Amino acid sequence: MQKTFIGAQLRQLRREHGQTQAEMGRVLGVSAAYINLLEKNQRSLSVPVLMALADHYNVDWRDVVMDKSANILADLRNAIQDPLFAESPPDIQEMRAAIDHAPSLVQNFLKLHQSHRTAMDNMMKIGGERMPQELLTSSPETVIHDFFRDHFNYFDVLERAAEGLSAEEPCQPYEMQAALKQRLHSRHGITVETLPVEAMSEALRIFDNDRGVIQLSEALDFQNRTFQLAHVICFVELSDVLNEITSNLSVTTERAISRCHVELANYFAAAVLMPYDAFHAMAEKSGYDIDRMASAFAVSFEQVCQRLTTLQRETKRGVPFFFLRVDKAGNVTKRFNATSFNIAEYGGSCPVWNLHTAFRTPGVILPQFVELPDGEKFFTLARTTERPVYSMQTQDRRLAISLGCEIQHASKLIYTSSFQKPVDENFSKIGINCYLCLRHNCSQRAHDPLFTELTTDPSRRGETRYES
Repeated sequence: MQKTFIGAQLRQLRREHGQTQAEMGRVLGVSAAYINLLEKNQRSLSVPVLMALADHYNVDWRDVVMDKSANILADLRNAIQDPLFAESPPDIQEMRAAIDHAPSLVQNFLKLHQSHRTAMDNMMKIGGERMPQELLTSSPETVIHDFFRDHFNYFDVLERAAEGLSAEEPCQPYEMQAALKQRLHSRHGITVETLPVEAMSEALRIFDNDRGVIQLSEALDFQNRTFQLAHVICFVELSDVLNEITSNLSVTTERAISRCHVELANYFAAAVLMPYDAFHAMAEKSGYDIDRMASAFAVSFEQVCQRLTTLQRETKRGVPFFFLRVDKAGNVTKRFNATSFNIAEYGGSCPVWNLHTAFRTPGVILPQFVELPDGEKFFTLARTTERPVYSMQTQDRRLAISLGCEIQHASKLIYTSSFQKPVDENFSKIGINCYLCLRHNCSQRAHDPLFTELTTDPSRRGETRYES
């Protein structure tokens, strides 16, 4: 059994109740010395102490044992890459010590730095058109991204609900659409109509709850029609669950909550179409062969990629992935993250990353080993995906998606089987975007980095006007 250390959580809980170590020890039936050892992570948590914490302090045991230090460390490492701290950045041991011994200070520092970053991003995005207080407000997309990552991109209550539905509606993957239609009609009196594009007013799905009708556009392919039905079922059958999950959302605006509910319903739909145990088993057996899994579960390439980011069940974890989707201009249209990879929020991603090259070779998977400015290394896949939209216009509506994992997991992916063990020369040096990247002599630099100046030598011309 894996040992569980809760030093920071226990110290925070004790301070919230205004107790000394001796006072907490008396409540839990242990000595003050034992509490001291627990807080220093010199003793692991025992089951009796865990149950006593749950009984006497009215806390959920899952909140006590959930270790978010990895995410916090990743956030801290990303923050320290800011040029503001270039003169004397702390090392990894200092950062870990801060997380263990001053968790509130670390959280406040990250909150302050996020406000700073958000203000800078918004100023670059909208200029001076808004009031300063608006510049410090994170977008709903940022709130949702952070909310999902804080939950390790895994929601057990939705997984269990999806498993319950699958047990009640047993069928083969290509029969799921018919099964969902039947469930909607027999249990909720809701019928499903498929209408021509012209009748949908450019919408792909319209759910009229008052009439009990779901209208689907002919622009949706088979996989996406099935997905939309599962999505609606989540709102019909699990609205209370959605409200409970988002009850502690940091931003309480109606727009942010609605956006989060939509993403949670998408999560549920993916869990229905790709049940956790079967999907995890095939992922491991196939070497995370995305096309193989898409065929087996009658879903799209993109749906498989996004589902792979959610394989974070405590007892049956898969490879932790990040998922990113962009348009041709580099605008981020969707992002989920179960890794330490720092994803740009508003686009402007690094052109060295072949995510953008994917548009040149539609439908072809492009593998790449990449290295971030802080030295972290990842293996990524990039491929285009089609928008489920029909139009008489000739405009290219393709998007590009990237799926990536930390380099230590790459050997589990079938896509690396043809590569020798990568050496430093095989890693492409990428950054978040030019404004935040401190790399020198980059052939793709488009902007000066913020808060620092690149040297300019009038007698020399580099690969770009910023590197001379």
